[in-house]
Amino acid sequence: MTEQLCRLERIIGDRADPALGHRLHHLAHDCRLEVLSVPVTDLPRRRFRATTDRGTDCAVMLPRDTALFDGAVLLLDDERAIVVKVGQEEWLKLRPAPGFALELGYLAGNLHWRVRFSEGLLLVAMDVPKERYLARIEDHLAAGRVAVVDG
Repeated sequence: MTEQLCRLERIIGDRADPALGHRLHHLAHDCRLEVLSVPVTDLPRRRFRATTDRGTDCAVMLPRDTALFDGAVLLLDDERAIVVKVGQEEWLKLRPAPGFALELGYLAGNLHWRVRFSEGLLLVAMDVPKERYLARIEDHLAAGRVAVVDG
């Protein structure tokens, strides 16, 4: 027998709210707390399908004025709870060689990479595997115009 699709159409509250915490705690002890992992990049979305850590197929369909967040309680009843866990965003850290920073920034813009800057580094939000980003700047890496910074 296949389980029916779980429709999640509103946020009940925040996991950190003491009023909900007691119920969530007991459900977790009884192994009835499910986690719906959502990548950071999907937080702005209002409609998507995802599967909880216990295999429940979920259709998230939130109103336009509702913002999803880490710890959002999407389902809470006597049988189980479903809580959102936001995955931590990973950043590729690139250090441009002197004189190459502007060109690297231009390249990142043309590739539509989401970036931020910190202490002389260009940080690229990784929405796909790291290797795909590195392949796009392979020639620049080989020529020493840019270096990947670990950590």
